[in-house]
Amino acid sequence: MSHSPANRSPLVRLVLLLHNHQPIGNFDHVFHQAYEDSYRPFLEVFSRWDPLKISLHISGPLMEWLASHRPGYLDQLRELVAAGRVEMIGGPFYEPILPMIPSADRIGQIRRYSRFLENRLGARVRGMWVPERVWEQSLTRDIVAAGIEYTVLDDFHFKAAGLFEDELAGYYLTEDEGRLLAIFPGSERLRYTIPFADPQVTIDYLAEIGRQHPGSVVVFGDDGEKFGTWPETKKHVYSDGWLERFFTALTANRDWLEVCTLAEAYDSVAPIGKIYLPDCSYREMTEWALPFRRQQALQELTHQFHGDHRWPQVRSFIRGGFWRNFRVKYPEANEMYARMMEISRRIQEAIHNDPANEQLRAAQLSLYRGQCNCPYWHGAFGGIYLPHLRNAIYEQLITADGLLEKAQGRPEHWVQANADDFNFDGRPEIRLANDRMVAYLAPHQGGILYEWDCRPVRRNLLATMTRRPELYHEKVRAGASPEHHGCASIHDRVVFKQAGLESRLQYDIYPRKSLVDLVLSPETTLEQIASGQMVPWAKLWELPYQGTIHTNPDRVRATLATEADVLDQKIRVTKAVLLSAGSSILEVAYRLENLAPDRPFLFAVEFNFAGLPAEAEDRFFLSLAEEKLGHLGTRLDLGQVSGLALVDQWLGLRVQVGFSRPTDVWTFPVASVSQSEGGFELVHQSVAVQPHWLVQPDAEGRWTVSMRFLLVAESAPQPDTPEPILSATV
Repeated sequence: MSHSPANRSPLVRLVLLLHNHQPIGNFDHVFHQAYEDSYRPFLEVFSRWDPLKISLHISGPLMEWLASHRPGYLDQLRELVAAGRVEMIGGPFYEPILPMIPSADRIGQIRRYSRFLENRLGARVRGMWVPERVWEQSLTRDIVAAGIEYTVLDDFHFKAAGLFEDELAGYYLTEDEGRLLAIFPGSERLRYTIPFADPQVTIDYLAEIGRQHPGSVVVFGDDGEKFGTWPETKKHVYSDGWLERFFTALTANRDWLEVCTLAEAYDSVAPIGKIYLPDCSYREMTEWALPFRRQQALQELTHQFHGDHRWPQVRSFIRGGFWRNFRVKYPEANEMYARMMEISRRIQEAIHNDPANEQLRAAQLSLYRGQCNCPYWHGAFGGIYLPHLRNAIYEQLITADGLLEKAQGRPEHWVQANADDFNFDGRPEIRLANDRMVAYLAPHQGGILYEWDCRPVRRNLLATMTRRPELYHEKVRAGASPEHHGCASIHDRVVFKQAGLESRLQYDIYPRKSLVDLVLSPETTLEQIASGQMVPWAKLWELPYQGTIHTNPDRVRATLATEADVLDQKIRVTKAVLLSAGSSILEVAYRLENLAPDRPFLFAVEFNFAGLPAEAEDRFFLSLAEEKLGHLGTRLDLGQVSGLALVDQWLGLRVQVGFSRPTDVWTFPVASVSQSEGGFELVHQSVAVQPHWLVQPDAEGRWTVSMRFLLVAESAPQPDTPEPILSATV
């Protein structure tokens, strides 16, 4: 409804800032669908409304896809930029969470993207998008150093700093080490009304702000995917005409409502004042970052006091968690982060010594891509639970690692072993590496193998997920919500993409990694193992192993040993992992000692292989006689075999294991019930392969076994005939 001149409200400047993003590694059909459902139709509708202007941020991964697949879209954008109707907003090129990456990488990514936007779209980049609005005050100096004048965070940040709602009608200046940056508060209220409420709701809200605060600036800053890609929004926004009605309402009220860009607001309005913002993100993100039990407590508190008239005031003082603690909540996120930081440090050192080296610059670009934030956390989107996103991060990091090795002049075949605190937990891990693979062992955590990179296919075979409780699992147990009418935010929807998910909820008692040692009852079954119902006789994965490294010019070995109580007997477990220069073979040997002859038990070693999907015809188990045993989601209960292979024809990888003694093997899929913007779904995480033996000691109370893993990649030279099983001496 347009206000008549007699009842005119004071001027309000409205900034519509859209953030369009697709992560590194997302499926091409997802890019295409988002383009057809959101990006293209929005721009088509917007281009017809000459009086309107927007600020637009397109993340680097999406921009690269558009440049390759839809260059005409970028040509249209360039015209709108030249006409002054679209302001391009910059930011770090590959959408990393800024506090997650080193200062040099922050500045490098921001500058790189600003140059790209200037060259491709003719845009003068002055403002930037802060990925996921994750803020720490020390970011200010790096953002300013990268050439940025202003940015947008949530009003939640400002309220956490102590401001009231009526103090957010403009922008503030913040400072670090004398460098000034303007920050606009984005409206949470508008994030929920646009595009879900009738346009008049937004108009009335803006009019009320204008009456109370003449000359206000109000910013809507949120995902462009809300306009067509989020569930049910395509019909709502375009077919049902919401966007046309919204633009009609904006232009009908332009006697008091000016729709402008961030740059115009920044240039036209003086700052309200100065502010220092606490470490924060948007409200939902701070809640997702909390540990599970604290999330439960916050939810119970919210439900308990929601009806109290004092709750809105009390709620403003309640804050959730700290984004960095996603690396504690999900150790898998910390593994990616630690690997990224290791490579970043090495690249920075190398570039400092050889700044013109093109291979190092290529390695840096892959590093930047490996910093894309989406699989480093989890909330309403799939995030870390999506295997293809985790695999994409490791693909980039492994690529960067390989380019770095070449740039530093490694010989064709080499091998190396070293110990360091690779994952920042205050204890040393062991890294075994050669020209074919990299393996990371955690002696203090059961001596597990937690990362295993196959260089030829650039895949971390252990980019797995351990299943753990999530707050939304209570919604899964409760079942689907009554069917709602109209369009709703993803935060309010309860949708099941598959039936029976409540029966698939399962939590793991040990990390779904490899070289996980298990001592079990002889009566243990595959069903008990796969369902997590077995009771281990010793929790070896919780024990520290003493680790040592032995090196030769062409061969390295890590030896790990511990003692454990099994019933009333203290046994000693020693395992060795060996790697040779130029070899695609990882050898593993076990020795158990101090065994009682009359107390048999099952000894099992679990391996989890990630990124090898289940229920696909071109991914399957294979016997050593080349007989197909079923797809990789098959439960197998094999007796007295000498080996087994896992084949992924699409990836071009064969993982073959041979045993030094006849071995029983269990296999089963590991799947999680997780949440994404489309609803709740079952996601395949890994293939568990568990060789196990009924231990019968020799006369000296000892028992040994060795295993030999051969990684055969299409791009790797393959032996004409299989080599014999090698015995690894401990």
